Amino acid sequence: MPSDDIPFPVTFTAGAVAGISEVLSLYPLDVVKTRMQLTVGKSEYNGTFDCLKKIVQKEGASRLYRGILPPVMMEAPKRALKFASNDAYGKFWRNFFGRKENTPALSVLTGSCAGFTESFVVVPFELMKIRLQDVNNASKYNGTFDCLSKVVKHEGILALYNGFEATMWRHIVWNAGYFGLIQKVRGSLQPATNKTGEMCNNLIAGTIGGVFGTFLSTPFDVVKSRVQTAPRIAGQVPKYNWAFPALFTITREEGFTAIYKGFIPKVLRLGPGGGILLVVFNSVVGVYQKYMV
Repeated sequence: MPSDDIPFPVTFTAGAVAGISEVLSLYPLDVVKTRMQLTVGKSEYNGTFDCLKKIVQKEGASRLYRGILPPVMMEAPKRALKFASNDAYGKFWRNFFGRKENTPALSVLTGSCAGFTESFVVVPFELMKIRLQDVNNASKYNGTFDCLSKVVKHEGILALYNGFEATMWRHIVWNAGYFGLIQKVRGSLQPATNKTGEMCNNLIAGTIGGVFGTFLSTPFDVVKSRVQTAPRIAGQVPKYNWAFPALFTITREEGFTAIYKGFIPKVLRLGPGGGILLVVFNSVVGVYQKYMV
């Protein structure tokens, strides 16, 4: 069935189910990624698995799931919006340019638009997640709702959107890379002859798209983490504020590799995560096509 015939509520629901499946599977790697990104200068962690081991040894295994409530609450609307808006923008741009099918360039454009839209939903949840994952802030907050209450009380409600610009760039480039590449990868794979083959193709394409999107977006993710944990002092401009100046500051002070801190745990999550997203999304849409049409 052409994507133009799939109703918005179906793509929205499929995206929500896909997002929750992905975050429940791979969340501990997100905690590791954040810890590595927030270290300034020489890191106390000697790689992904050393970080994972030290968190468990020093803080307990449950710490790997600290801050999971905001992502779980976020993933349903976030991934739902990602896929549903990508589909909606695809229809709009195909009609605008008089195309019947998506081209790679249109896939990049629609992915970018979807990322921009998605970022409006994501930022408050991301801010709470980062604050809860940061070992320096851990003692300040007694869970998700306490974090929300204290941020609003002490910093103001607009503080929930600290880091919006960096988050926007992160999602624009990730979605552009992900949606722009999966179509091309699927087109280069041997056509599937059964459901298992189709799932394998989606898993491969989604994983490659996730790796590429992660490579493009990691510098903005590092900046976002720094912006959202930077202390806010009245009358002072924060050290990390806008995305591109912050990128230059981090590169100048810590070297180019600093903007790729946390890349390994991030790509280990969002590479396979991209595959899981695509497989689950298409499976849910397939159920609709089989039983509801």
